[in-house]
Amino acid sequence: MPRKAAWRRSAPVGFSSREMAVSSSRHWQGRADPFSVVAASSGSRLPQQQRTSVSPLSWFRGVYLPPALHPLNKTFIKGDEWQDIDSTQEKRRAFLQDFCKTYNSRKKLQTHLVHLVSRIYVEDRHKVLYCEVPKAGCSNWKRVLMVLSGLAASANNISHDDVHYGKHLRRLDSYDLKGIYTRLNTYTKFIFVRDPMERLVSAFRDKFEHPNSYYHPVFGKAIIKKYRHNADEEALKTGSGVKFKEFIQYLLDSHRPVGMDIHWEQVSKLCYPCLINYDFIGRFETLEEDANYFLQLVGAPAHLKFPKFKDRHSSDERTSAEVVRQYLKELSKEERQLTYDFYHLDYLMFNYTSPLV
Repeated sequence: MPRKAAWRRSAPVGFSSREMAVSSSRHWQGRADPFSVVAASSGSRLPQQQRTSVSPLSWFRGVYLPPALHPLNKTFIKGDEWQDIDSTQEKRRAFLQDFCKTYNSRKKLQTHLVHLVSRIYVEDRHKVLYCEVPKAGCSNWKRVLMVLSGLAASANNISHDDVHYGKHLRRLDSYDLKGIYTRLNTYTKFIFVRDPMERLVSAFRDKFEHPNSYYHPVFGKAIIKKYRHNADEEALKTGSGVKFKEFIQYLLDSHRPVGMDIHWEQVSKLCYPCLINYDFIGRFETLEEDANYFLQLVGAPAHLKFPKFKDRHSSDERTSAEVVRQYLKELSKEERQLTYDFYHLDYLMFNYTSPLV
């Protein structure tokens, strides 16, 4: 069941209520289509010989995405305690499948496979693939994957730096094409998502309201320089103190002074849920129960439970719907609408209630 919100569904600019059921092509005119990334993108990690000797489009011959929706293997599930969560999970999968069939009805597969799987982490022991969605429990999921793979005895003793910078986990795009295809078709693929506005505000608070040696100089300086009138020398020098309104101006700018980042990129462009059939769709809003049910599904050790602790800034209030409302007050009505438009596909495909803008 979708989480109730205090906001009313509002169609994006140029959309009627009926059109909200399916994103029309004109809504995305002038934007990168998350389902049509051009083949032969420069991000390929394939060996040079393979890249030059094979036509990029030939890599897709005989490959059908998304594959058929298969029933979950529930061999490891014992008792009736998971019935409600299981029922919710089946509804989420069916909803996404129906949405993708409608949206993709006229789409041609032009996506470079290596780009498609670049955010997916591999755990071979339990044969799982996890697509990382930042600000939706990804740090603790990486800890769990490290435990599942035998790299750590407990998720509680793994530091933030080990999780994100230790390079302990392998990503799917590091395998050859056969390895990618085999795992996509035989492993259990899962994703955890979050209300798009909550995820956005959470990312802003994490990266710009606390000291950060990367986001302040790289993003903060560029944002302040372009969007703050009469910025003082200290702000221009350090990039600290970015305001939420300035951050949104950057996000919505078609000529951004600095590129996008995975922490606020759309899930539709991180994980391609209409091209990769995820077997399990968890939500941050029901993180603990969804996560522990998934661990049961894949036969994780009985002692392994999803960590409850907050990865960083543990004293901060969690980014809730009420916190989001306070941040949205800083924006004009037009800015709120355009921000919703930016994440419109994520709202639709995961059946989130859109905010009152």
